[in-house]
Amino acid sequence: MEAKFCSESRVLRSSRVFPNDFNNHNTMFGGRLLSDMDQVASISAAKHSRRECVTVSVDAVEFLHPIRPQEAVCFESFVTWTNRSSMEIFIKVHAENLRTGESKIAAIAYFTFVALDENKKPTPVPKVIPETAEEKYLHQQAQMRAALRKQKIAVNKEIVSYLKEHSTSPKVIMEYSNK
Repeated sequence: MEAKFCSESRVLRSSRVFPNDFNNHNTMFGGRLLSDMDQVASISAAKHSRRECVTVSVDAVEFLHPIRPQEAVCFESFVTWTNRSSMEIFIKVHAENLRTGESKIAAIAYFTFVALDENKKPTPVPKVIPETAEEKYLHQQAQMRAALRKQKIAVNKEIVSYLKEHSTSPKVIMEYSNK
């Protein structure tokens, strides 16, 4: 399987923010932003693997600046690192004031996707080749982020195990742990 450049998975999407996207603080709902980020990241994952992909985790989401009504949002995502069947996708969200032209990084995050074969089983993905300074920087730190994700998975399994034994609503916990 031939490696691919980060740029081959790059996705840029701009959108306007509308009144129903805002909370009572007159800033964009975080959940709405995460949904948009997931959509953009899923396109990067599919472009890199040319397979159906599923979101496995979302980590290190940082809401850096609130997004206001007079701003447009630009999402940028690309694959920064791969393992056997998983891909780490970096997402950067810019907010641009449409009146002044001022732009700021409003949020960043890392999403992990897994590519699936025709039987919905994890399937190998190409390695990734960083080219730009930003891509190289993110790629160099990816092994560390992957190790942290593994630790988080182990902790979460322990928590679910505990909840299975001690929860007051075992049906809900059993349904969650069987996923």
